[in-house]
Amino acid sequence: MFSPKTERMSTLELRSGASLAAIFALRMLGLFLILPVFTEYAKTLPGGANLTLVGFALGAYGLTQALLHIPFGMASDRFGRKRVIVIGLLLFAAGSVLAALAQDITVIIAGRCLQGAGAISAAVMALAADLTREQHRTKVMALIGSSIGVVFALSLVLAPLLYAGIGMSGIFLLTGALALGAIALIAYVVPEPPPRLAPQPPRFSEVLGNAQLLRLNFGIFTLHLVQMAMFVVIPAALIESGALPLTEHWKVYLPVVLASFVLMLPLIIYAEKRGRVKQVFITAVSLLLLTQAGFFFGISNFTALVTFLLVFFVAFNVLEANLPSLISRIAPPHSRGAALGVYNTTQALGLFCGGWLGGATAQHLGVSAVFALTALLALIWLLLTASMQAPALPAARKNTGQPDASVDPVSGGLATLPKQN
Repeated sequence: MFSPKTERMSTLELRSGASLAAIFALRMLGLFLILPVFTEYAKTLPGGANLTLVGFALGAYGLTQALLHIPFGMASDRFGRKRVIVIGLLLFAAGSVLAALAQDITVIIAGRCLQGAGAISAAVMALAADLTREQHRTKVMALIGSSIGVVFALSLVLAPLLYAGIGMSGIFLLTGALALGAIALIAYVVPEPPPRLAPQPPRFSEVLGNAQLLRLNFGIFTLHLVQMAMFVVIPAALIESGALPLTEHWKVYLPVVLASFVLMLPLIIYAEKRGRVKQVFITAVSLLLLTQAGFFFGISNFTALVTFLLVFFVAFNVLEANLPSLISRIAPPHSRGAALGVYNTTQALGLFCGGWLGGATAQHLGVSAVFALTALLALIWLLLTASMQAPALPAARKNTGQPDASVDPVSGGLATLPKQN
C-alpha cells in the first residue's frame, strides 16, 4: 500500500510537468498568434485575397505535422525524447524566420510547412509520461493539455496588440524566439528521463485497433478543425458586425477569455470531486455543437457572436484539458509514443483541414456553410462520445485499498481519480 507521501506528486514530477507544459505552451503560442490577424494581413499580399490560399496558409503547418508526428513519436521511442524535441524546435524556428521574410502568400505557406515539420507534440507528451508515476500522469497530461487552451486564449488577446506594434514579420520572428527559448528549457530545466529498458517495438494494431483511442482521436481532429475553420472567418465577422478594427479585437477576446476560465472551473471541479468526467466531457462537446449552430444563425449579430465565442472557449478549454490525459492512460506503455504520435497526427490533420476547408468553404459557399460543416462534425463527435468507456485504473491506485473511483457508479463512464492531497 502506498503511503500518503508516496501518493503526493514529487518535486521532480512537479518540475517535469510545469517545464514540459511551458515548452508546449511556448510552441503553441507561436502557432496560434497569427490566427486572429492573418486573414486581414493576407489581403495586403499577392494572392492574399484568395480565402482558399489563406486557409491553406493557416493550416499548412498541420499538414506537415500530420506527416511527421508518428515518425517523430517513434523516433523518440528509439533515440530519446529530448534529442527529438530539440530537432523539432530548431525546424520550427527556421520556418518562423522563412515566414517572416516572405513577400507573398506562397512563401508564407512554405514557412508554415517548415514550422510544422517540427512535430514534437508526441515526444513531449511521451517524455511527460516517462517522468511521472502512473497515478499522477493524468494530472500532468491535463496540465499540458490545459496549456493549449491557455495559450490559444492568450494569443487572441496579444495578437492584435503585437500586430499593431511589430507587424506580421515581427510576430513570426517572435515565434522563432519562443522556440529557441523552449530549447533552453528542455536543455536546462526538464529533468533527464530514467534509463529505458530495451523496449518492445510499438504495435500499431494496438493503437489503431483500439476503439476508445479512435474516439478520442476523432475528437481532437474535430476540435481543432472547428477551431481553425472558425478563425478563417471570425476576425472579419467582428469587423463587419461590430465595426471593430482588427487592432481592437483584444477588447472582445480579453473579457471573453477571462470569463471562460471562470466558467470552466465549476465543470472541472465537479468532474474531479464527483467523479463525473464522462458527463462533463459530453457537456463540453454539446456546448461545442451549440456554438457552431449559434454562429450559423447569429454570425452577423455582434452580441450573439461574442456570446458564442465565450461558450466556445469554455468547451475548448475543458476538452483540451481532458483529451491527452485520457490517451496516455488508455495507450499501452510500450506504445505510448506511437499512440501519442497518432493522436497528434489527427490533431494536426484537424488544424490543416480546418484551415483549408474553412477557407475554401467560405470562398465558394459562404460563411454560414463553414458553420454548417463544423456543426455536423461536432454532432458526430457527440454521438460517438456517448459510448466512451472508463480507462483502466492505475495499478498503483489499486494497491492503496481505496475505492475504484475511475468508474462512474451510475453510468460506468469516464471519471477522474479523486484528488490527491
